[in-house]
Amino acid sequence: MTMTPTAVLHSEWLKIRSIRSIYGSLLAVLATTLGITVLILGTTGQEQAERSGPDVLLNAFFALTFGQIAAIVFGATAVSSEFLNGALRISLAAVPRRSLFYAAKLTAIGGSALVVGLVTSFTSFLVGQLFLGEHAIGLGHPGALRAVLGGGIYLALMALLAAGLAALLRSAVAVLGLLIPLFLIVPFVLVDVATEVVAYLPDRAGQAVLHQNPADGPGPWAGLGVTAVWAAAALLAGWWAIRNRDA
Repeated sequence: MTMTPTAVLHSEWLKIRSIRSIYGSLLAVLATTLGITVLILGTTGQEQAERSGPDVLLNAFFALTFGQIAAIVFGATAVSSEFLNGALRISLAAVPRRSLFYAAKLTAIGGSALVVGLVTSFTSFLVGQLFLGEHAIGLGHPGALRAVLGGGIYLALMALLAAGLAALLRSAVAVLGLLIPLFLIVPFVLVDVATEVVAYLPDRAGQAVLHQNPADGPGPWAGLGVTAVWAAAALLAGWWAIRNRDA
């Protein structure tokens, strides 16, 4: 009997909830971001706020840079687990329509990452402000609500970017080996020779939404749109791989 889209989506959510490495990496998005927020802002938060200048928002979302690594791990492992021990053959035997299988998996990954991302962004912002004393800001501060919402969407997009690449490369290790240097090393190598290019990398563009007034590159929502284009390209490449390669 052919499974309905709802049943396929439910089965993909069960995989996320039941496989420890996937579920753990999803929870790590919140735990990592909140833990580093408390550690950094609880010790040097007020001092940093005094030096932050006009862009006080970025200081509030500093820990999101670490949370995105957990989001990438979540997206990559949620897909790469299908390529271990013949799991993909079993999944496709149950759901022969590969596009339906892929769409359901991405919906489960993206939906889970969005919910956790929004909780992470709101929680880390509100908890972080508790340590800033007179420098604390609220959601009514210019750009704050946009940054909080955008931060959650950004984390979901990073998970989807990793998921698409994992479908293409069939390895979480390969995805991490590609994205971690791209985000943590390449921008510093190119910053002096290709500043405009760096501004349109998926992480730098998406993080524009966390700035009160981005100085260079795309604006807050436009930058998030650039990250969405990167994620869409990876997802399309992953769809092609799932459709055309042997299980």
